Amino acid sequence: MAGGKQTPRQKMINLMYLVFIAMLALNMSKEVLSAFGIMNEKLEASNAKTIESNEAYLANLETKASEDAAKYKELYENAQKIKAMSKDFYDYLDGLKTEMMEGVEDPKDYVVMDKSDYLDQKFFQGDGLSEGGEEFLSRIHNYRDKVSSMVPKGIKSSVEARFETNEVTKRDGSKQDWINYHYEGFPQVASLAKLTALQADIKATEESALKAMLEGELSDQVSLKNFQTSLFGSKSAYYSGEKYDGKIIISKTDNSSKPVRAELTLDGRKLSEGSDYKLEEGGVKLLIGAGAPGDHEVKGKLYFQQDGEEIEVPVSNSFATISKPNAALIAADKMNVVYRGVANPMSISIPGIPNNKVNASAPGLKSVSGSKYVMNPGTGRTVTIVASGKLPDGQSVSSKSEFRIKDIPRPSGTVSKQDGTVKMPRNNMAIATVGAMLEDFDFDLNLAVSGFKFKVPGQPTVSVSGNKLNGMAKTALKRAKRGDVVQVFDIEAYITNNKSYKLKKVSPVVVEITN
Repeated sequence: MAGGKQTPRQKMINLMYLVFIAMLALNMSKEVLSAFGIMNEKLEASNAKTIESNEAYLANLETKASEDAAKYKELYENAQKIKAMSKDFYDYLDGLKTEMMEGVEDPKDYVVMDKSDYLDQKFFQGDGLSEGGEEFLSRIHNYRDKVSSMVPKGIKSSVEARFETNEVTKRDGSKQDWINYHYEGFPQVASLAKLTALQADIKATEESALKAMLEGELSDQVSLKNFQTSLFGSKSAYYSGEKYDGKIIISKTDNSSKPVRAELTLDGRKLSEGSDYKLEEGGVKLLIGAGAPGDHEVKGKLYFQQDGEEIEVPVSNSFATISKPNAALIAADKMNVVYRGVANPMSISIPGIPNNKVNASAPGLKSVSGSKYVMNPGTGRTVTIVASGKLPDGQSVSSKSEFRIKDIPRPSGTVSKQDGTVKMPRNNMAIATVGAMLEDFDFDLNLAVSGFKFKVPGQPTVSVSGNKLNGMAKTALKRAKRGDVVQVFDIEAYITNNKSYKLKKVSPVVVEITN
């Protein structure tokens, strides 16, 4: 632009344009560097929140494991392993960032972070990778492979995608190694933001794994291959000559599942569909006779359709047939144990003897009417019920049965009748009712809450009387931001019609604020 036959004035104007364009480019570079720095700040703030949220999820999973070890113990152990691996990888990246920032006086002066020396020397050597670069890739691969092998199947693909390191196809169609494409020749502040983004992927992976585990979404828990069979009848024993109306039930499963076919035998004799049994929702309805007195075995296989193939479920069950009553029949109406602090309904009878001729006694046992009794157990671990009577032929029958005494299980805390991990708007939380409930408990007990503690991140814990947030708790709640996790814990609950009974410690509730 400054050559040819241009006048000195035109040459000066052209030179000024070049200087102006260079100044614009310099300013644009500064703006880009600042943008990377601001993005890094936001990612670090987000990571801090995710770490706090993950701690709450892990604490809740620990509570579930203590309450239901059969279902949650292995999940909690895997969650701890994932947390440990995540922390190790996260701390390694923190170390890289710390080394990268050595010599930088002001960590927020992003304009001066325009060199690529640190990672270029740390990761690369000639045309290949240095020892530091090999370690970086090895840590990514090791974390991805180990975590993806432990998480539920539903999130395995997302873990592999987050930490994918295949070759990258550039805009001109050429290919470049992943580590060179992302980390070679970039300004220091850009590399810093990328390492922080990788830390965000680690915490996001940990969060999604904990959520899935807490919700019990492992596919193995619903696989037909894990089903077992059990036998259920309208009564526990039958007289000789009676029709046995029992049913083979698929336990630990969806009772809407219907077998496509069955191969069954009774005491070695093959049973026929239609005359001896029929297929129905939830299992097989048996139509066989009770047979002679003694034990009888039903064996064979049930076949279910799953994903286009038949799944085989083995059957091996038995039932007993008796000729006449020789002992009292004593059974809890709702369970095989009695609970302290609860009026346990009992049925006590002897087949062939009128109810008014049957005598039953035990500490805490009270007759209601006919064969119905109520048991209010006191101290100790067991209680023995003795029942006696006379058959019409004058023969005396007496029997005793021992029942285990258990305490009422640990209640779960609730917010607006939701337990565990809850999501709701701040305004809904402000007016929500804190309660307590007994999940899968056979008695409908009326529980009330007299107080609890309320914690908002960054705010002091507030003690609340009653079952709703007080003024101090609402003030703390107003400071909660979207995505913050607040906690309701140390919930004080009692049975309304038996305040003297001391319940076990109530499980806490974790609430994520959605706005």
